[in-house]
Amino acid sequence: MKQIYLLSGLGADHRVLQDLDFSGYETTFIKWTQPLENESIEEYAERLIEQIKTKNPIIIGLSFGGMMAVEIGKLIKTEKIILIASAKTKFEIPFYYRFVGSLGLHKLLPTNLMKQPNFISNWLFGTESTKDKVLLANILRDTDSIFLKWAIDKIVNWQNVIIPPNLKHIHGTADRILPYRFVSENVKINGGGHFMTTNKAEKLSHEIRKLIEE
Repeated sequence: MKQIYLLSGLGADHRVLQDLDFSGYETTFIKWTQPLENESIEEYAERLIEQIKTKNPIIIGLSFGGMMAVEIGKLIKTEKIILIASAKTKFEIPFYYRFVGSLGLHKLLPTNLMKQPNFISNWLFGTESTKDKVLLANILRDTDSIFLKWAIDKIVNWQNVIIPPNLKHIHGTADRILPYRFVSENVKINGGGHFMTTNKAEKLSHEIRKLIEE
């Protein structure tokens, strides 16, 4: 049975991936740990590797979890890395995020405000149903403020230019957080937004399983 390691989005837990069908596979959720003071994204990836007990694992990463999967893939051999609504290199991070990062403006954003669900967060994530809005609200509220601040800094200042071997990328055409026009994908999900793990779960599950088995 194939062993799959899952990395959720920024500060989120397994709830954001709960609607995906991984039946027939052994799955392990890699848990986010508190970042150390001034810890780099590369150093953080090394600590996450301690949770991986399988040689040549399959790693699936959503959003920021995909970026971490890339960093892990630069350090260990993997059978496959699958990114969902994520970025492979710094060039797939929107230029306006990188500009904000270069000026350090992101450090002025109050993390408590970003944790408050509202119509803007629902628009950004593409949540329309009551179920998705409630789930997003709970995830935002539960996100650790220290981790959130650290992760945003790593996203806007990500310098990676290396794409690990055996990497596949699934992206939605309606993603507003990491817009489709900035990435090169192997599989596109028409109408998929940043929350497509829940509202496009059936289609996404089908494409993930095809990539795992190919």
